[in-house]
Amino acid sequence: MNFKDIATVSGKPGLYKVLKPSRSGVILESMDEKKGKMVAGMAQRVSILSDISIYTLTEEGAEPLESVMKKIEAEFQGDLGLDANPDDAELRAFMKHILPDVDESRVYTSDIKKLISWYKIIRTNAPEVLENTEDKKEEES
Repeated sequence: MNFKDIATVSGKPGLYKVLKPSRSGVILESMDEKKGKMVAGMAQRVSILSDISIYTLTEEGAEPLESVMKKIEAEFQGDLGLDANPDDAELRAFMKHILPDVDESRVYTSDIKKLISWYKIIRTNAPEVLENTEDKKEEES
């Protein structure tokens, strides 16, 4: 599994594994213990994680979500060091630490909470996604 196989549905919590396309949309399976399946139709906004980026002040203007999550994994290995209910300042400090060039005027606290939530879901249900591809290539050789 990789970031192209994971989606989020607007208005629904959590992440979903993309199973296959159907005539009316795409079949998704929730990435929680329930493993519930659903068909996301054309009316629902489905976003694939590999297409999502976080705004930055760099020349490119954005950093792919995949590289941000891999940075979090490389640095924290699952222990984010955040309180159970972190305040806005703590969340912004965390984001600034991970991505120093983050555009704080365009990245909201709710976006940071969603990033952390998604990271935890992926780390629990698909940890292989967070492994660096360079590390995998070295192990294979």
